Amino acid sequence: MQGERHTKGPGLNEFSYAQPYPSRRVPVMARNIVATSQPLAAQAGMTMLIKGGNAVDAAIAAAMTLTVVEPTANGLGGDAFAMVWDGATLHGLNGSGRSPAGWTPERFAGRAAMPETGWDSITIPGAVSAWAALSQRFGRLPFEALCQPAISYARDGFPVSPTIARAWGAGAAQLCGQPGFRATFMPGDQPPKPGEIFKNAPQARSLEAIAATKGEAFYRGEIARAIAEDAARHGAALSLEDMEAHAVEWCDPLSMSLHGADLVELPPNGQGIAALIALGILKHTEILTLDPDSAESIHLQIEAMKLSFADVYRFIADREAMMMTPTALLDPAYLAGRAALIDRRQARVPIAGAPKLGGTVYVAAADAAGMMVSLIQSNYGGFGSGVVASGVGVHFQNRGSGFSLDASHPNCVGPRKRPFHTIIPGFLMKDGAPLMSFGVVGGPMQPQAHIQIVLRILAARQNPQSAIDAPRWRIIEGRKVVVEWATPDAVVEQLSRLGHDVRREAPADSFAYGCAQAIHRLPDGYVAGSDSRRDGVAIGF
Repeated sequence: MQGERHTKGPGLNEFSYAQPYPSRRVPVMARNIVATSQPLAAQAGMTMLIKGGNAVDAAIAAAMTLTVVEPTANGLGGDAFAMVWDGATLHGLNGSGRSPAGWTPERFAGRAAMPETGWDSITIPGAVSAWAALSQRFGRLPFEALCQPAISYARDGFPVSPTIARAWGAGAAQLCGQPGFRATFMPGDQPPKPGEIFKNAPQARSLEAIAATKGEAFYRGEIARAIAEDAARHGAALSLEDMEAHAVEWCDPLSMSLHGADLVELPPNGQGIAALIALGILKHTEILTLDPDSAESIHLQIEAMKLSFADVYRFIADREAMMMTPTALLDPAYLAGRAALIDRRQARVPIAGAPKLGGTVYVAAADAAGMMVSLIQSNYGGFGSGVVASGVGVHFQNRGSGFSLDASHPNCVGPRKRPFHTIIPGFLMKDGAPLMSFGVVGGPMQPQAHIQIVLRILAARQNPQSAIDAPRWRIIEGRKVVVEWATPDAVVEQLSRLGHDVRREAPADSFAYGCAQAIHRLPDGYVAGSDSRRDGVAIGF
């Protein structure tokens, strides 16, 4: 019997499958796929698909497991954002938390900047509420079933991988003096070495309570009370009332078109709009005609990204505090004016425009029925605040450090306010249908990598693995730019001639260029890529 050949689709099978960049990975093709930064978490998600769950079930199980097996980047005390294609509509979810009610500007008076560690860097964690909300709205399997892999790894232990062990050691050196850190994350008074089994029994018990109550115990039950009591013992403002007041927010994504497709990002308080602004600026250039590896293309991308960051760092905050609507920043006429500031022959130091007022993990999942998920969650700075709540194994993000102390800035610290957020799930759409769920971890690297990967996918038709493998650049400040070790000498030299202050980083520094995962739709199934800069993997069936 002859096999069937399916070729229909909106240009979905027109990739080049050449692999021109150094990599240990090949594209993964299947009808059901999970891609994330740690193999045990990817397998947890795949287990849910094999059991009859959908892509949301898989993403949640993987996300929960990541809080155990990759604590150097996320945890139960982190935040999360997600986008879900349910087969008809793309839904956005903001699972970031607000500041405690006691966080008045006066509380931080006399400081030069917001604290980066300790209890006064912690906003209300939103990840648990995001999992519960996604499961309730879209999940197929019981919520309790999704928690089991994470519970097992926390209770029985898992072997720490070399990449995570390296990050663990660096985090421990900085945070070992924070409340609860040493007792939780330094068994035997030292961070675990590669291959050592690490267990976290308090986190296992908290996960069991989260499973039994669909997350309620974390915000209005035993875990919430333990967190509030520990905060009070340390003089923190965070209270039980703050935990009880937390709620996720469903939101409408924003988009920007290029080359017949739409890049989709969540609205502020996240920085996803930075990628949209940059793409909107690049629309007014010759970017689509250039080789994405050329100095000319990289120069335009860098200059557009610098203009975008100038606006984002000036105007983006909790939406309720912003002085303008996101639509104003994405206005075509405004972006055309910003594009006119790019000098093709010389790097510039940008300033914010004046539009009219108006340490992270990522999971991509897709199933045979067509559901696709883009989910990202984070502690922010590695282990985050360094604080671990007594008895419950919850280690917290330090998202409060994202606030400003400038009273004139919309992102100035205040009570019950969401801070500027760096974590952004990404999506590509075409003609009202999904093309790709993707994301990149790494603070301000995220929108920069979104642009680099999307241009490779749309303009150069590179497959997701090659687009992820390609050497990246990242902006430091002013004209300072660093590039990955595999960037050709000729490109570095030409960027220098254009006025960029360029430095090439060694292979060991590739951690700073983020970690990407992507699942792209084919006419029948998907093709996925996972970043070799971390331990991750894309798996499917």
